[in-house]
Formats: sequence, C-alpha cells, structure tokens
Amino acid sequence: MPDSHRRAALAVLVASVLFSTGGAAIKAADFSGWQIASLRSGIAGLALLLLVPAARRGWGWRPLLVGAAYAATCICFVLATRLTTGANAIFIQSASPLFVMVLSPLLLREPVALRDIGFMLPIGLGLSLFLLGEHRALATAPDPAAGNLIATVSSITFAFAVIGFRWLARDGGSGATTLTAAAMGNFLACAAALPMALPLGNHSPADWGIILYLGIFQIGLAYWFIAKGLTRLPALEASMLLLLETALNPLWTWLVHREVIGLTSLVGGTLILGATVARAWWPEGLTRPAVPR
Repeated sequence: MPDSHRRAALAVLVASVLFSTGGAAIKAADFSGWQIASLRSGIAGLALLLLVPAARRGWGWRPLLVGAAYAATCICFVLATRLTTGANAIFIQSASPLFVMVLSPLLLREPVALRDIGFMLPIGLGLSLFLLGEHRALATAPDPAAGNLIATVSSITFAFAVIGFRWLARDGGSGATTLTAAAMGNFLACAAALPMALPLGNHSPADWGIILYLGIFQIGLAYWFIAKGLTRLPALEASMLLLLETALNPLWTWLVHREVIGLTSLVGGTLILGATVARAWWPEGLTRPAVPR
C-alpha cells in the first residue's frame, strides 16, 4: 500500500473517531439541547471556513438548500442525543438509506435496484424496533421515546441532505461541494436554534470547553481530515472507514457516562449497521460516503 494511500486512510479514520465522540460530549455539557445545537454549529461553521478551503467555494442557493436539510439534521441529532441514548440516536440516524431509497427516484430520477430493497428490509425492521420497542429511561436519556422520534426525523432530514450532496456532485458547474453545504448548514443551524437557546445563562469553563471541542474538533477538524483523505481514497473504502463512527459512538457514551445499550437497541442497531456494511461490500455498492453529523 503506497504511503499516500495509507496516510489518506488514516486521515479518514481519525475523522471517523472525532465524529464518534459527539454523543458523549453532547451529553457531558451542562447546556440545553438547543444551546448545544446553536453554539456547536456556529463554532463548527467558522472552523470549517478557516480549516477547509473547499468550504469557501460555490456559495449560492443550491448549497443553501442542501445546507437547510443538513442544518435540520444537526439540530435534531443534538436534541435526540440529549433525550435518548447515544446508541439509539446514532443507530436510528444510520437508517437514512431507507429514506434515500424512497426519495431518490422522486428527487434525482435515479432508479432503485431490486437488490437494494433486500438490504433495506433489515434496516426498516431495525428502525421499527427503536420506534415500537420499550426503552428504559436513564439519567443521560430521560425521554427515550421522544428522543427516538426526533432521531427518526433526523434520519429523514439526513436522507434529504445525502440526496442534496449527490445533486451538488452532479451539478459540478456551480463549484459548490459537500463541504460548502456543510458550512452553510452549520450557520443555518446556529441561527435557527439560537432563539430557543437564549439566554445562555452561566456555565463553567469546563462546559464551554466541551462546546469549543464539539465545534472545533468534533466537526471542524474532522472535516479537515475528511478533505485530506477523500482526495486519495476510493469512495467505498472511505465509506467503510466512516462507518466506524456508528460503532464507536455507543462505546464512548458507555465509557464516559456508563450508558448501557438495551437488548432492543442492540438488535435494532445490529440490523441497521449490518445491512449498511453488507450493502457497502456488495459489488457496485456504496459509492459515496455520507457526511457525518
């Protein structure tokens, strides 16, 4: 394996690890969900502009439209993580390919292969386990039913964002990239959540440190590594490395908060993650890595 390829793979791997720490950090900050959503996204938007040159290109109505879907995803993911377990929030959002399959023929005029329907069945079953199963409330997950529902909304908005990323890629003439939409989306999320976030109140330096970490490192620096890695990695390999986020997110919340995954969540998450991995390894499988939250 050439050194350049190895460095690119390591960059995407580091990005995936940084993304995966979001659940534990969101739960650790003594801010409301709306405050975290607004502050995290505002700082992340600035970090993206400073760290990633591609995020500064092609600003216009197309990436703004895609950014709106991404902004809704960012807000819903934070709110869901504050209400349900980190595992539930990330596993449910990972069911977004199910909604992409439904929406792609309508919005992109891209047909769905029969084999894809087979892979979507376990994802749909896994999602139903989260929505219909009983989930015990915890100190770090006070309202899992509401959190799971918001995470499902996040999964749907993320499907719109992924379709939008594909739309931008096909419309290369605008100069806009996925990173452009991500930067604009973060600023939109900051502005949309801000009215519910005020007043901020008094918080400790440690809490502000967590917010800075979420914006600068968990999103901003992670995207810098993504930008470095994706220039030299095949999309399939990058997609597989980014799936590490879904696997590690529950681990960090367990290590930091001792948040235990229930049996229903474990089975549902295994179905969703297993089907996604299987589809990625299938010939002509996953060709574009989705941008994590």
